Amino acid sequence: MALSRRIPKRGFRSQSRGEYAVINVRDLGLFEPLSIVDEAGLRAVGRIPRAPKGVKVLGDGDIDRPLTVRVAAVTPSARAKIEAAGGTIEIV
Repeated sequence: MALSRRIPKRGFRSQSRGEYAVINVRDLGLFEPLSIVDEAGLRAVGRIPRAPKGVKVLGDGDIDRPLTVRVAAVTPSARAKIEAAGGTIEIV
């Protein structure tokens, strides 16, 4: 029997899936109040590597300053925390 038929096959991973670089709300505290946080800025401070599909903000932690966040995706809890601190979110 051919080797490709003898090896177990498990799961499926889409080739067009794309991966987000993730960052938590607590990591946004590195930026000055009223500044704009985007992929280039996060890469400049060393928080994310190159992101093929963009940056996603997760809701772990707290934020105490208003920021303008320009990312590809945001979880509902992260959106609530950023907006409660007086910030805005722009999906790019």
